[in-house]
Amino acid sequence: MKNKKTYFASDFHLGVPGKKESIVRELKIIKWLDEIKVDAKDIFLVGDIFDFWFEWNKVVPKGNYRLLSKLSEISEIGIKIHFLKGNHDLWTFGYLKEVGLKVYDSDIKIEIDGKKFLISHGDGIGNFDFKYKILKKTIFENKFFQKLFSILHPDISIKIANYFSKKSRLKKFKHDDNFYLKKLKKYCNKVLEKEKIDYFIFGHYHIVSETKINDISKLFILGDWVNHNSYLQLYEGKPEMKKFNYQ
Repeated sequence: MKNKKTYFASDFHLGVPGKKESIVRELKIIKWLDEIKVDAKDIFLVGDIFDFWFEWNKVVPKGNYRLLSKLSEISEIGIKIHFLKGNHDLWTFGYLKEVGLKVYDSDIKIEIDGKKFLISHGDGIGNFDFKYKILKKTIFENKFFQKLFSILHPDISIKIANYFSKKSRLKKFKHDDNFYLKKLKKYCNKVLEKEKIDYFIFGHYHIVSETKINDISKLFILGDWVNHNSYLQLYEGKPEMKKFNYQ
């Protein structure tokens, strides 16, 4: 679509630290969505939109209805909304598709405006955080454990999930930003040995960063909406990191 833009954002973490703060953040995100829907063709939500998400057969977590309603509204006017699962909201099994989102289980490679993108939430990539990789593969993505979790009453399940979510947030980033940037840049260079990628897009690390990989490729880390209100805008193949000023 001519004169239309593509937007990328991640790590809304709706649900924390409490209901009041989460609703304020949710309303801010909705205001941003109302602004960008005027000229958007695609919106990529790059993981951890919800601090916890799980779908039972007939139940979804309470709350977030304002955001879900807005996303459904935007989808119905023809704007494509892409949802990449993060480490906090990977247990979605069909409900978000009903809302109108295209849901991705893993990283995606896609061409937009003539540029090749690799888009990933960013958890578990590269050659570090081996403990998390094992945990994700053996527990979080394991259908047996998902089934066990679904048998519990939702009130109990959500309490357990919130406990581990809090622990995850407290210990996740034990290194400084430069450590992660160095590791991610190394990962990008390894990918570039096999194929051309113009732009790497990651969430997860709660860092706002634009890093040059080589003369052609760049790495963008999207930040978050807990502290930064940051997002990436792509217009005619040119990316630009931006901050939403909420009034």
